[in-house]
Amino acid sequence: MRPRRDHSVSSSTSSSSSYKPFSISRDTKPLSSSQQKALQRVSYYKLAVLVFMAGQSRKWMILVATIWIQAFTGTNFDFSSYSSVLKSVLGISQVQLNYLATASDLGKVFGWSSGLALMYFPLWVVLFIAAFMGFIGYGLQWLVIRQIIVLPYFVMFLLCLLAGCSICWFNTVCFVLCIRNFPANQPLAISLTVSFNGVSAALYNLAADAIDSSSTTIYLILNAVIPLITSVAALIPILRQPSLDPLPPDGVRRDSVIFLFLNILAVLTGIYLLLFGSSSFKTATARVFLAGAIFLLIFPLCIPGIVYARDWFRRAVHSNIRIEGSGFILVDVDDLELHKELLTREPSINGNESLSHLLVYNGASAQSLSFRNKSMECTGCCGTIVGKDQLAMLGEEHSARLLVRRLDFWLYYIAYFCGGTIGLVYSNNLGQIAQSLGQSSNTTALVTLYSSFSFFGRLLSAVPDYIRAKFYFARTGWLTIALLPTPVAFILLAASSGTMALHAGTALIGLSSGFIFAAAVSITSELFGPNSVGVNHNILITNIPLGSLVYGFLAAIVYDANVSTGLSILTSDTIVCMGRNCYFLTFVWWACISVLGLASSVLLFFRTRHAYDHFEHNRSTQLY
Repeated sequence: MRPRRDHSVSSSTSSSSSYKPFSISRDTKPLSSSQQKALQRVSYYKLAVLVFMAGQSRKWMILVATIWIQAFTGTNFDFSSYSSVLKSVLGISQVQLNYLATASDLGKVFGWSSGLALMYFPLWVVLFIAAFMGFIGYGLQWLVIRQIIVLPYFVMFLLCLLAGCSICWFNTVCFVLCIRNFPANQPLAISLTVSFNGVSAALYNLAADAIDSSSTTIYLILNAVIPLITSVAALIPILRQPSLDPLPPDGVRRDSVIFLFLNILAVLTGIYLLLFGSSSFKTATARVFLAGAIFLLIFPLCIPGIVYARDWFRRAVHSNIRIEGSGFILVDVDDLELHKELLTREPSINGNESLSHLLVYNGASAQSLSFRNKSMECTGCCGTIVGKDQLAMLGEEHSARLLVRRLDFWLYYIAYFCGGTIGLVYSNNLGQIAQSLGQSSNTTALVTLYSSFSFFGRLLSAVPDYIRAKFYFARTGWLTIALLPTPVAFILLAASSGTMALHAGTALIGLSSGFIFAAAVSITSELFGPNSVGVNHNILITNIPLGSLVYGFLAAIVYDANVSTGLSILTSDTIVCMGRNCYFLTFVWWACISVLGLASSVLLFFRTRHAYDHFEHNRSTQLY
């Protein structure tokens, strides 16, 4: 038996680099007590690795369950698929139809109620409350549109409000799951899961074709039932949440690699749904494509398992037990001590406290003075706006009262209001836009096109986190870039009423608004504090129902005005506007408003770029 190596004394008899502390063969003597303890430590280490990886695999199951929830709860995207039938059955005007769309968005105003519910109920209870709200809201609308029951307009408004509120509750559950289980990779987890909300329209289109391609009312019953079924499927992973053990640095890097593979798979899923979810198929064909889409949503479960299995094999088998002739050699004590240190060390970049430590730099006062000196160098009106009350650091917690007093918040609010929100209102009006241009048969394809490019835009919001080591740019700068396609798209739509212009404009608007929706959570966290993001983000998204009301009302007024002065047809007691003029002036107004949002985002970028630069410098210094 080889003697145990003494790490404190260098011996001339020490072995070569392939030396191992002890070996066991068929002709060995009984182990000493110290060697038996070493064997026990190795066994404990292996057990710890297995337990650790089991917990890590459960968190990835939670991530996939969150993806399922997001993929099947974007029920507001298919409003345009049945809005024309709803308008005809209820016998309402375009303005009244716009109010119903606004009611769905108005549910986001009550998003704070989901946070309040989480204070008193478990997460799975909140999930099922959201599912039953949607079941009631959409289910009763389906009974009305099928003319099984008759409800007054005000009750329909409340049902739309309830259905919209359920979407917000689902989103809150998903955000909480991502933040709890991925503290070191929150932006990656949130952007990945939120992006799947954009494929909902394509999935529902395939599901509708697989059941009854001739009925547009089927979307409402699918909106009612599918989220409830998805909640049942996601229940087991949510109930078996792992303990929040700190990750070692190599674990954080491994998670980033897994996220990269999941994003690649998400892109393939988006391309698949864009190709096969934007057209109508026969029932048998649609069922095949729907089965393929469901397989792509289940397959992410395999990727973390493959990565962790490979890692476990390398640690517990390949590097720990190596066959040598008639015996085997156990793990080196040096390696064992290193693994023990990694398992027991305090996390350097995980958890809320460490996140706040990274965001709020200790030298904040010096930075604040530096920022004030730089801002004083600026002259003129723009210089005053850029330098006044500038953010000195990222991650400083803002209460609601302090938030509404900051110029940066209102610049951010206007950029979102005039960018992402206007894109959402455009999607709500796609049914009437296509109908007015004589392209009613392409409504489903346009809705799927918008949602698919919204999906790609949400995925692109994670790119800054992947390339930050080689190219760093403030996230508010990426927000400015994301807003650029919106005014271009509306100018294109106003200039041409052709099919190609309609499809190109819809794709650009979906791409832009999708990026903004996904990046907004991270921007809110960075600018106004990670611990206050729940309240502050709900304050921010109050612009969605406000924009839905204002922009939708503007479009409805222009639409109804052209009904009386231009070409129109009578369909089931409802007058439909036909021709390019129905939305021409609306597109011009929306283009001008989106330029205002772009200008606001540019100012926000100039006001925050110094804080982002210092944050990245400090983060790189502490991590590397």
